[in-house]
Amino acid sequence: MSKAAAQDKADQEGLDLVLMSPQAVPPVCKLMDYGKYKFDAVKKEKELRKNQKISEIKEIQLSMRIDEYHTSFKLKNAQKILQDGDKVKVSLRMRGREQAYAKNAVEDVKKFVADLAEFGFADKEPVIMGRNVSVVINPKKQ
Repeated sequence: MSKAAAQDKADQEGLDLVLMSPQAVPPVCKLMDYGKYKFDAVKKEKELRKNQKISEIKEIQLSMRIDEYHTSFKLKNAQKILQDGDKVKVSLRMRGREQAYAKNAVEDVKKFVADLAEFGFADKEPVIMGRNVSVVINPKKQ
């Protein structure tokens, strides 16, 4: 039908004439209460945002001289964080002469990531940035 006829019909029913797909030939329009349509769209968007889980990145710091007990303690904390669905950033800070043994630091971080393989995975290899060796571990889907 013509645009004028559609507009007359919308006015008679007390509704709005809304253009749904302008690229179609002929263009497709719909008779609806536009205010209610916008309200429902905003309400649906809020509901989607509410149900969305925002993952955080939590950091665990290691050192090259850390004891085995402390490593296992930090490993358990990382497991809890990954099970909650958050990401873990593992960083190892090298001090003083430790910087000469950066390869050992990378190996320590890789070992830590390997111990967490059951709960998460690293997208990239550990990266040396200045005094730090770091990697981000993503949780596995449950």
